[in-house]
Amino acid sequence: MKNWARKLQVSYTSKLNALRKTELAGRKPSEESTDDSEEEESEEEPKLKYERLANGVTEILQKDAASCMTVHDKFLALGTHFGKVFLLDVQGNVTQKYDISPVKINQISLDEFGEHVGICSEDGKVQVFGLYTREGFHENFDCPIKVVALHPQFGRSNSKQFVTGGNKLQLYERNWLNRWKTVVLHEGEGTITNVKWRANLIAWANNVGVKIYDISTKQRITNVVRDNVSLRPDMYPCSLCWKDNSTLIIGWGKSVKICTVKERDPMEMRDLPSRYVEITSAFDTEFYISGLAPLADQLVTLYYVKENSDQMEEEFRARPRLDIIQSLPESCEEISSDALTVRHFQENECRDYRLEHAEGESLFYIISPKDIVVAKERDQDDHIDWLLDKKKYEEALMAAEISSKNIKRHDVQKIGMAYINHLVERGDYDTAARKCQKVLGKNMELWENEVYRFKTIGQLKAISQYLPRGDLRLRPAIYEMILHEFLKSDFEGFSMLIREWPGELYNNMTIVQAVTDHLKKDPTNRTLLTTLAELYTYDQRYDKALEIYLRLRHKDVYQLIHKHNLFSSIEDKIVLLMDFDKEKAVDMLLDNEDKISTDRVVEELKDRPELLHIYLHKLFKRDHHKGQRFHERQISLYAEYDRPNLLPFLRDSTHCPLEKALEICQQRNFVEETVFLLSRMGNCRRALQMIMEELGDVDKAIEFAKEQDDAELWEDLISYSIDKPPFITGLLNNIGTHVDPILLIHRIKEGMEIPNLRDSLVKILQDYNLQILLREGCKKILVSDSLSLLKKMHRTQMRGVRVDEENICESCHAPVLPSDTAKLFSVVVFNCRHMFHKECLPSPGTIPGVQFCNICSAKRRGPGSGILEMKK
Repeated sequence: MKNWARKLQVSYTSKLNALRKTELAGRKPSEESTDDSEEEESEEEPKLKYERLANGVTEILQKDAASCMTVHDKFLALGTHFGKVFLLDVQGNVTQKYDISPVKINQISLDEFGEHVGICSEDGKVQVFGLYTREGFHENFDCPIKVVALHPQFGRSNSKQFVTGGNKLQLYERNWLNRWKTVVLHEGEGTITNVKWRANLIAWANNVGVKIYDISTKQRITNVVRDNVSLRPDMYPCSLCWKDNSTLIIGWGKSVKICTVKERDPMEMRDLPSRYVEITSAFDTEFYISGLAPLADQLVTLYYVKENSDQMEEEFRARPRLDIIQSLPESCEEISSDALTVRHFQENECRDYRLEHAEGESLFYIISPKDIVVAKERDQDDHIDWLLDKKKYEEALMAAEISSKNIKRHDVQKIGMAYINHLVERGDYDTAARKCQKVLGKNMELWENEVYRFKTIGQLKAISQYLPRGDLRLRPAIYEMILHEFLKSDFEGFSMLIREWPGELYNNMTIVQAVTDHLKKDPTNRTLLTTLAELYTYDQRYDKALEIYLRLRHKDVYQLIHKHNLFSSIEDKIVLLMDFDKEKAVDMLLDNEDKISTDRVVEELKDRPELLHIYLHKLFKRDHHKGQRFHERQISLYAEYDRPNLLPFLRDSTHCPLEKALEICQQRNFVEETVFLLSRMGNCRRALQMIMEELGDVDKAIEFAKEQDDAELWEDLISYSIDKPPFITGLLNNIGTHVDPILLIHRIKEGMEIPNLRDSLVKILQDYNLQILLREGCKKILVSDSLSLLKKMHRTQMRGVRVDEENICESCHAPVLPSDTAKLFSVVVFNCRHMFHKECLPSPGTIPGVQFCNICSAKRRGPGSGILEMKK
């Protein structure tokens, strides 16, 4: 953007104060014009950018002055005060020159194809000619011609029309004889100051207002009255602009009106025109309007600004303003406002400024006598420029990434590098390093440059975690340099990098040597030892890694063994593994019996019986039969280290030598275990005796007797307890369901005092009553079930039985039904579903009139009586 165009992102008062500082020499700047509001509002991004139309235009305006200009997509046409017309390219270079008149060119008009041009001048000359043909119209009038407008499709044979305006508006139309026919469209209301032709509609302005004429129906549609009649129309001319084929924008003085041409309802037409105009928006502006142009749904307005000086009574001309506004029904909203420093703006009047626009592009030309400025919508490159200027690098980078295919002047990577540089200058090294990953991408040269820069500023640690690690990699020396840096000052960070970085990134032997050198100074450093073990693991020197892990008792030792199948290496290190973590070691050994045999483990642990017991115990829990040859040894191990599990072991083991076990238990006076072994060996009486004599526990004795369910054992128990009142109480309370209590009661000596005898007898009676109740309840249930089943059987047997040709007599085995059904026959069917010919049945039994099935009676299933007799 050129330096001459100052963007206004501040209030207009601030602009005027800045201008007064330059014009009013020697005046002290007002303290009211502080920079606070300017700094606050300068964060708003401009909507337009500006550049001066130069090249040939500069030379023209040095000797002449611009009076009018029209814009086409292909070229520009510039008229001057000395009566010349220049055709320019969009860069301002002159491509054609026409000497039209010695006086001012008032207006230039082009058709939409850019092939024909119409020109009018102050001395009354009107010329319409083709730029690429010789046809033309040349006429001199006796009054100044202010405006001219060609039909938009003038190049077509049926559209050879144009209008001129001076003191009246005339329509020229070529007829079939190739002659020009003239029609006066309007006169009598002063000078025609502006005219715009769009499709079939012509709009023009005179001293009274704005009219619209429909060329297709040859009807004048409307008259929009001028608001402020106090302004001289020649000094503050009307600005007209068609937004589309039916929307006209009118600016006059400080008033703006937006008019829409609409079709009238045919039912309402009568003598009225077929179209009418509705004013959809009308509002006043702060300054005088010099030009209007549409920008999507917004308006671009060129203002002529006059301000009163604070110290002088006369007005002075300020720089013109180009604003973008959003029209509302009765007001407008300012979107942006820029003050333009055009050349000699102090000498210009409102009528000296014009605003032209190219419909195909968002280009706006501000024409003044000595300067032509081009305003363009800011593109993405301009947006990025503004963000970079405001040091909003992150937003600039994001915008560049989103629009990477559309930006032309910027490069995403260069913006990213600028952002990284900015972050480094601010000291935000972590963010800068993180952005490297996104910005540098696959550019290895940039990556290495950044690494060396971070090394220079002492921030290698910041960038280390973002270095490429995948298919794209830097030279090994880069990674080694960072690892050496960490090794000097941060062992934990060094260890983390070794874990995170793949070993292919650097020379493993170099790093191993560096770590080994450090360990010579500090041989017990756990972090370095662990890291060295990881390096050995990557280098497949698992023995050394395993040795370090075992020495450190590191939790990863088991993972290392499993992952790399190091079972052959740990056969002589089983004790070390067990000392480190018994549970994990035993589980690992048992899970891999095919790699380390049970015999090998037992051999290694023979000098550590406490560890051997843990291993064999878990082996026994997994499978009672696997370690059966070690069961004899386990008896003494359980007795020594785990007595609570000795009895369960003796119960579950079928390979344990009972004599050996009994010997050990008796030596150690393990009564419960001895009792179990004696009972298992068949010596129940001795076992019961030990319970009674050594344990003195009548409840356990009773429980033992119940388990054995031996009458002699109960007799021994009663005999032993008969002279011990507490034992008698226990027996009375517990034997009611196994032994008749009367036997015990009869043997109690008369006069013996028995504790809680009354309660014991009551309990015996209650138990007896409970048994009687249970028996009665069972009997009722049995009777009920029997009756229910009997009824069900009766219902089943009473159902009809199908008899057909397939059924046979159970006696003679001939078909029950005769082949000739006309013959007489008699069939008997029993409830058991056996069928007989009546003549095949034996004579009735002892009960007259009742017959039984011979087959069921022979099998002793119970008699089945006949349920059906069929006769014919």
